[in-house]
Amino acid sequence: MLCMSSQEPAPTAVHADGRPLRVGIVCPYSFETPGGVQNHIRDFSEALMRRGHCVSVFAPGRRTKDMPLWVQTNGSSFAIPYNGSWAHLSYFLAAGLQTRRWVRQGQFDIVHLHEPEAPSVSHKPLVMRDAPPMVATFHASIEPYPKALHIFERYLRSYLTPLSDAIFVSPAAQRTADHYLPTAIDRHVIPNGIDRRAYVRAERNNQWAGTPERPTVGFLGRLEEERKGFPVFVEAAARVLDRYPEARFLVVGDGRKEAEKMILERDGGERLLDHFEFLGRVDDDDKARFYRSLDVYVAPQTGGESFGIVLAEAMAAGCPVVASDLPAFIDVTERGRDAALFANKDGADCAERICALLADPQERTRLADAGLERSKDFDWERVVDEVLAVYRRALS
Repeated sequence: MLCMSSQEPAPTAVHADGRPLRVGIVCPYSFETPGGVQNHIRDFSEALMRRGHCVSVFAPGRRTKDMPLWVQTNGSSFAIPYNGSWAHLSYFLAAGLQTRRWVRQGQFDIVHLHEPEAPSVSHKPLVMRDAPPMVATFHASIEPYPKALHIFERYLRSYLTPLSDAIFVSPAAQRTADHYLPTAIDRHVIPNGIDRRAYVRAERNNQWAGTPERPTVGFLGRLEEERKGFPVFVEAAARVLDRYPEARFLVVGDGRKEAEKMILERDGGERLLDHFEFLGRVDDDDKARFYRSLDVYVAPQTGGESFGIVLAEAMAAGCPVVASDLPAFIDVTERGRDAALFANKDGADCAERICALLADPQERTRLADAGLERSKDFDWERVVDEVLAVYRRALS
């Protein structure tokens, strides 16, 4: 467990005597492979520690050299396909004993479980009779709700009863969890957080910035993961080139070889590929500069998104956003007030939205300003305040 002295404004008090909280956070997914839930837990933990609170995280899998010291692991995990991706979990054999021993030894004031409905370590503390108060964050959004999950609802409703409060990263995540969450549990929608200042203060990279004749359009995501929508982006790019023949398409993420092969298999693929620039994986500073330098950022995800952290990041950087009309993206963009939405999986409609923005600088400015204002709701300092209020409620 690690505590850090705070250099931030006075932290939100939780204990009546003002002493720091001892918070135990259980992650269902291995930190060996990056993912949205792991990144959320890492950033939230660091934000809590900046407030002076003591935090320890327990997760499946093995330790790696770059893993924070305040993350402890149980040494094993297995991979299963889940919600359009691969999840590295730990559930069988000693997983339960290891997790519950970690909770007892931590002497936590509160235990914060993430995705406790998943078959992994975050499921395990729920059977403890001597556990401290427990709250949970639900990330997954599965719409339409699968009929197969109905058979587990009664079991989950009983198993999740020990929770004091439930946090949802979006209304879409709540709509999914409401199927199996006990009605007596208090519910709170608190979004994922971002380091908003880093994006607001980011400077443009002149090598990436566009011009009216040669605009730059960006994509960020795992290129080989179909639900991230790179094929939709490629289809849209081909159509944008018909109107803006000098347009550039900047791509951040792993999977360049597969992406290039997919583009070359299209009619006119060689010409199209000449307009793509693959930047690979970038660090946080370059990611902020990437958003800041674009004329338009495109989020063409096709499903499995519970929030849309890339939208929040791009908006904080003052970049106008074009996004698919997934339920989670509709929520983040306030029903399209803060971004231009297109029909999911429709590359032609995506291209229309991109071209309309490229042709209308005033609308780009309006969307950028609206997104910048909306991004205040996702700042970590505000998010931490809201979560600490839930902790205070649970401890009372």
